[in-house]
Amino acid sequence: MLDNISLIVVSPEILLLVMACVVAMVDLGVKTRLRDLTYWLTMATLAAVAYASGELAVEGKTLYAFGNMVVSDPMGNWLKCFASLAMMVCLVYGRPYAADRDMLRGGEMFTLAMFSLLGMFVMISGSNFLVIYLGLELLTLCSYALVALRRDNATATEAAMKYFVLGAMASGFLLYGLSMLYGATGSLDIGTVFKVVNSGQVKHQVMVFGLVFIVAGLAFKLGAVPFHMWIPDVYQGAPTSITIMIGSAPELAAFAIAIRLLVEGLLPLAIDWQQMLAIMAIGSLLVGNLAAIAQTNLKRMLAYSTIAQMGFVLLGLMSGVVNGNTLSAANAYSSAMFYIITYVLTTLGSFGIILLLAREGFESEEISDLAGLNQRSPLYAGVMAICMFSLAGIPPLVGFYAKLAVLQSLIASGQALYIGLAVFAVVMSLIGSFYYLRVVKVMYFDSPITATTVSAPADVRAVLTLNGALVLILGILPGGLMTLCAQAIIKTLGT
Repeated sequence: MLDNISLIVVSPEILLLVMACVVAMVDLGVKTRLRDLTYWLTMATLAAVAYASGELAVEGKTLYAFGNMVVSDPMGNWLKCFASLAMMVCLVYGRPYAADRDMLRGGEMFTLAMFSLLGMFVMISGSNFLVIYLGLELLTLCSYALVALRRDNATATEAAMKYFVLGAMASGFLLYGLSMLYGATGSLDIGTVFKVVNSGQVKHQVMVFGLVFIVAGLAFKLGAVPFHMWIPDVYQGAPTSITIMIGSAPELAAFAIAIRLLVEGLLPLAIDWQQMLAIMAIGSLLVGNLAAIAQTNLKRMLAYSTIAQMGFVLLGLMSGVVNGNTLSAANAYSSAMFYIITYVLTTLGSFGIILLLAREGFESEEISDLAGLNQRSPLYAGVMAICMFSLAGIPPLVGFYAKLAVLQSLIASGQALYIGLAVFAVVMSLIGSFYYLRVVKVMYFDSPITATTVSAPADVRAVLTLNGALVLILGILPGGLMTLCAQAIIKTLGT
């Protein structure tokens, strides 16, 4: 029998599942080029789901359902809310682009987007190894189909094949690691695994062996070195309206399962997994920033930028436990959560501009395609400049505060190694600022290749302006979002 608590806990997922099926059926009768009815039904659903998740988050309760397999807690509910809003923004930006490229012949893009969001929700809510894995598979299978949505495009098909092969390998890593932990602890429940590991009755070598595979699987989903190979190829090869979906909301779900598995399940092994994260963070900052300098393709440059930005998230995740002491855990994990939310916001803005400048038969993917954008459209050049400055970590934008929060959590540990890592991260950010500033230089100081003025539908224009404004406002007034992240992490880990 389903009790009321179980239904309340999974109410956003039920709504999303039912409406995804309804939208798929309704779309059969829609004939307009922009799939207006399908689009507005999807947007209404996502808004309702975001509201429902936000309501549960504000209540601040931690509820378990279905025999502790699913959990509803403040961190998870806020991440669900932000993931739903991010998916709405992706669809606003991506619809005109998709329509011009005949990707809206059916309503698959909207249905797959909703099912991939459902996969993220299941990942975020999972308090059991199998539930997390099921959510992950639902998300990745939908993502493979979305990347291959332009069936007549060889580049997109190749990107989907690479994504599929590497994604299957990463899923295998994660599943193998989880099976090792199950074998060692005798449980799939994250809370039980924590108790067994904490009791010290399990062979340490077996746990660490499983942990290596789990960290490898998580690193693939986050796009951290050395499991980053898929990101540049998939970002560049996928249609831009799909690249924005892969590069935004799924990062929130990947962060959630990292917290669920590593912090809620395997915190007693922090000394082992923090070392792995430290090595991956150093590699991500180094490879991401240096490789991005050589890129002329804007989407590929942003892909390497993503790898570098994930290095900062890993630095936040690895500074929570110092010498077995968890006093700085809430500060470290909330700074990582703040970083990933603000990174998604900024990424949406930058890919939104690429989508806006693309028109039928022209992709606007090269950095040189932005030449003289300020003379053609000062507003869009301004939004892109704000996003680039934020990713570079220049004050007073939100990217600066996010980097500062992570660096502060590293320095607060008082460990020489962590302080050294903070210095290294700052040096890498300075190197990285070169390729962001190059984009701004091209927009403001190069002469335009074309005199075409940039036009956009009213909804795209409004959301892009709001997107750019939020990157600026959250940089000047970061306190609200930072407090929200801190309280969500404290309440979640307190249970």
